[in-house]
Amino acid sequence: MLTKLRIVGLVLTVLIVGSLFTGCAKKDDRTTLRVFYYLEATAPNAIADANNWFSTFERENPDVRLDRENLFDEPFHDKLRTYAAAGNLPDVMFVWPSGRSDYLHDQGLLKDLTPFVSRDNIRGDYLPLTMDPSQQQAGYLAMIPQGITTTHAFFINMEVLNDCGLQPARTYAELVAQVPVLRANGYETIIIPAQSEWVMQSCLFSMVAGRFCGEGWEQRIHSGQAKFTDPDFVAALDFIRRLYADGVIQRSAVGIEYGDGPGLFANNRGAYYIDGDWRVGAFITDSDTGEALISPVKQENIRIGVFPSIEGARINSSSSVILGVGYAMAASIPEGSAREDAAWRLVKYMTGKAVSERRTETGGTPTPSRTDLDFGAMQLEPMQKAIGNLGNEFATATVVIDGVFPSEVYEPINRGLIQIATGDRSPAQVAADVQGAFDTWSR
Repeated sequence: MLTKLRIVGLVLTVLIVGSLFTGCAKKDDRTTLRVFYYLEATAPNAIADANNWFSTFERENPDVRLDRENLFDEPFHDKLRTYAAAGNLPDVMFVWPSGRSDYLHDQGLLKDLTPFVSRDNIRGDYLPLTMDPSQQQAGYLAMIPQGITTTHAFFINMEVLNDCGLQPARTYAELVAQVPVLRANGYETIIIPAQSEWVMQSCLFSMVAGRFCGEGWEQRIHSGQAKFTDPDFVAALDFIRRLYADGVIQRSAVGIEYGDGPGLFANNRGAYYIDGDWRVGAFITDSDTGEALISPVKQENIRIGVFPSIEGARINSSSSVILGVGYAMAASIPEGSAREDAAWRLVKYMTGKAVSERRTETGGTPTPSRTDLDFGAMQLEPMQKAIGNLGNEFATATVVIDGVFPSEVYEPINRGLIQIATGDRSPAQVAADVQGAFDTWSR
């Protein structure tokens, strides 16, 4: 009898313990989304904001679990290309409207978001340009941009200039004349962190090409009415050579990592700094630490405009402008699936009002795509206000090269700009290289 009782007790114990383990291993019925996010971990507010946005989304959408991967700069692009080649794209990803994401557009790897935008009636919540399919390389609404991007911004440090008895250069000739004065006082003239090849092309040369070649120059190339070997484009390349030869930019710029540029400028190493409008976010106050690379008080000494007038250029008072980056969904997500619904909710949330307001306040999006933001209620620092006024500092917007040409064409330009800096190729040779690449691509 005792033995039977022991057996019964043992069976009950096994059943109870088993049920406990079954409860612990309860299946997670949430829809899992793979998310590939572009995160510059050193930028003020970047990590805290990203963690807050994604955790808030999960809290407000309890049926969704996010499996997020963060990378930045070239490692991000390399990894995304690897995913694409393997047919294993994330469900939601950070993308460009063209340029760096051209292969995603060209291969139709991104889902058309037009039906979702129309269904939810949100087109009017965004600037018309950001909802224009012709502005995206896919030819359809493959992503929703966070904003509009001016890839060339000319930062001016008045503290440095005042120390040398100088005023902001209005022409390139004036800029050249300032080089020996600044050097005698221990300053560089222009700082540009050009080690990553895209920086010189996107943040400076696209603007220069627009000034020497004129509005619509890229259309004339595409239509066969002009060539990269024409005198105007060669002159634009030669202007980059002159920048180094005149000492306006040091050749050592090609050895400066992109992440190091803001620190050099903030520490008064140079009078001017060239980057994109987004870079304001590197200088402002980090809400976590309460510290800023340039304090709000010192930001009053920083002006932001565009490069001085260039003698001999077709146009001046111009900058290079393109749709900003944003979010897309993989075309491979099954239509009508729970994963598609969850992915769209995330894209809509990440380009929605709450996130856009925060990104604007913390410097992540200088010119947001949303039309329903109250800028008057935002706490903006002096440099944020200056970059917000950048559009009033130039009269003409020209294209960004990697936004209107495929990688087969813009990558030889990127490399060529570095080769001009190092003296390994002449402007004419680089122009011939690019034209050859264009001819091969366009056949």
